Amino acid sequence: MTAFYDLSAQSLQGQPIDMRAYEGKVVLVVNTASKCGFTPQYAGLETLYEKYKDQGLVILGFPCNQFGNQEPGNADDIKSSCLINYGVSFPMFAKVDVNGPAAHPVFNYLTQALPGFLGRRIKWNFTKFLIGRDGQPVKRFATLTKPEKLEPYIRRALGLA
Repeated sequence: MTAFYDLSAQSLQGQPIDMRAYEGKVVLVVNTASKCGFTPQYAGLETLYEKYKDQGLVILGFPCNQFGNQEPGNADDIKSSCLINYGVSFPMFAKVDVNGPAAHPVFNYLTQALPGFLGRRIKWNFTKFLIGRDGQPVKRFATLTKPEKLEPYIRRALGLA
């Protein structure tokens, strides 16, 4: 299995980002969408990020259009939606697939390390993966899990609980 820090992804601005840049941090990876019933979770994710970023939390948003065509736009559309509607300041990445033969390596790794209730597939937008400071996947959270419910797990991973 590939280690998380050996992976990379393209930022929403088109720059390659090595996951090694987040070494020593607690990382929350989320597959996002701008036109989803769960899109308001951006606000809760931003709240968590603002509250814990100075203690070492980073949230990585990966837009995905595989569920109900709910992320149809280009990078500029995604930036506008995230920034204007939800004030997102955490890192956002280029649109990716999270399931199937074209699934991004970050999601191949995370779904292998933390399969869901029905196996490796991601069922919908806003599935969340918590990764510890050591780069090891800690816990997977379903779409329905609101960001505020992640706080105890984040605090524990940050060594604050």
